[in-house]
Amino acid sequence: MSVFKRLFRVAKAEAHSVVDKLEDPIKLTEQGIRDLKKDLQSAMVSLAQVKATAIRLKKDADDQKKLAHDYERKAMLLLQKMQQGQMDQAEAERLATEALGKKEEALQRAATLNADYKAQQQMADQLQAKVQKLKQTIARYENELVTLKARARTASSMKKINEQMAKVDSSGTIAMLEKMKEKVMEEESLAEAYGEIAESTAGIDEEIDKALESPASVKAVDSLAELKKKMGIPS
Repeated sequence: MSVFKRLFRVAKAEAHSVVDKLEDPIKLTEQGIRDLKKDLQSAMVSLAQVKATAIRLKKDADDQKKLAHDYERKAMLLLQKMQQGQMDQAEAERLATEALGKKEEALQRAATLNADYKAQQQMADQLQAKVQKLKQTIARYENELVTLKARARTASSMKKINEQMAKVDSSGTIAMLEKMKEKVMEEESLAEAYGEIAESTAGIDEEIDKALESPASVKAVDSLAELKKKMGIPS
């Protein structure tokens, strides 16, 4: 086995290993993100409920404070009527005492409601921080998932390329090219040899034809000499 084929097979095995390792994390991450988003929705509902409770407690506490203030105002009005002689002193003081008792009860309820409000508000703040952290976690996982998918695509592409390259027999291809080169050189040499033979044969034929040929000019000279002799013209 050639060195290149061994290298390609090693790369191919590594690519398979990378893809196998990436497939499960991608699926697990996608499922994990879906679960986290469901948790986020539940947390948002819980946060809204806690905040709503805190808002209601704050409003109830404020209402009790207003009620306490109103009872105090009524007690003062009762005492003013007593001073003005519009009410019996004993009756006015009795009703004023009752009003002040209602005031204290309202203030106690306001204090209790305010304490509950602070507890709910603290819980809401803690839940808000957890919701924010959960949002950040989901965003980070989504970004990591994008990177993971890109790595998986790259590994898959590498695997395909390595598979194709692993099928290439470099030594066989080089041997085939060498044989073709030798064949072409052989054909070129034969063509050149036939050309030289053709030129050599043509040259010999011309020499033979020329040697056997009776040139027309020689015959013409002889004919002219005979004619001049016949006519008595000296040569």
